[in-house]
Amino acid sequence: MKRIAVFASGSGTNAENIAEYFSGGNLARVEVIYCNNTSAFVVQRATRLNIPLVLFNREEFYGGETVLRDLQSRKIDLIVLAGFLWLIPVSLIRAYRQRIVNIHPALLPKYGGRGMYGMNVHEAVIDSGDTESGITIHLIDEVYDCGKILRQVKCPVLPDDAPETLAEKVHQLEYKHYPEVIESLLKSTKG
Repeated sequence: MKRIAVFASGSGTNAENIAEYFSGGNLARVEVIYCNNTSAFVVQRATRLNIPLVLFNREEFYGGETVLRDLQSRKIDLIVLAGFLWLIPVSLIRAYRQRIVNIHPALLPKYGGRGMYGMNVHEAVIDSGDTESGITIHLIDEVYDCGKILRQVKCPVLPDDAPETLAEKVHQLEYKHYPEVIESLLKSTKG
């Protein structure tokens, strides 16, 4: 069985959705949730889901190999970013090359990069006058939101959409497509 580590910084709805998606099968399971925000709701979700939780700070993440060693000790096959807001350290990217996947709440390459997350993205899309938004699921590399795109799914931006209504449309796409792409990625990896 493949082992998934989920990294999250916020509420954890995608983390929970992914954990539930894989809970009934024999392909993979979420082994651990890593979080850099002690007050994030994902901390409570991990407890409720009975999934081990690893909390870490900036120094532990960027100043050494604490997190990397923990991932390796758990024999993690795939790292899934689910609302995780920090740039992944190069050492982690090298150790898990082509095995770190992220979801972005817009159609990359537009609306990517530092500061483009959550409502910031949806506000930017609406302010631009774009008539489409959606999700981008991609592999991670050394640059924010620039890794190989695995899937993009679009949704309309209607004239009366607010950032909150657009966010809800995008969340629904995330819940449906992210677990499917993770499953495909796991099936295509050796081991």
